[in-house]
Amino acid sequence: MKIGALAQTTGTPVETIRFYEREGLLPPPARAENNYRMYLPAHVERLAFIRQCRNLDMTLDEIRALIQLRESPAPDCGEINALLDAHIGHVAQRIRELRTLEKDLRALRARCTAPHPVSECGILDGLDQAAAKAPASSAPRRHVHGTH
Repeated sequence: MKIGALAQTTGTPVETIRFYEREGLLPPPARAENNYRMYLPAHVERLAFIRQCRNLDMTLDEIRALIQLRESPAPDCGEINALLDAHIGHVAQRIRELRTLEKDLRALRARCTAPHPVSECGILDGLDQAAAKAPASSAPRRHVHGTH
C-alpha cells in the first residue's frame, strides 16, 4: 500500500509516518518503480505498536528501546520491565509537577474573585509579583518533564 493508504488505515498523518521513518522507528519501505513508498502489513503492525506506545506517553527513545528488545529478545523481559518502571516513575513525577501547577494556578485565580478594572486585576498583579521575585537567570519551571 502507498503512504496515503497506510495513513488512512492507521489513522496516522502522512507527516507523522515520515517522521517515524526518519527517526528509525518505522523501517524504510520498499520503493515501487515509480519511486512511491510501498508499505506492507508489517508496517501497519509496527505503526500500531508505536501509536500504542505514544498513547501511553512513551518517548521516542523508550519506543526505540522497546522495538530493539522486541526484535533482539533477551532471555527474559527484565529490561522491558525496567524500562516500563522508569516510565511509570516519570509519569508519577509529572503528576506531582502538574498537581503543583494546579495548586499555583488555583492560588493565582483566587486573587481575583470578581471582575475589576484590568488595572486592579489580582491575577495580573500576582503574575507581576512572581515575575519580580524570579531571578532573571533562572530557567522557567516546566510543568511537563521530558520529551513526551
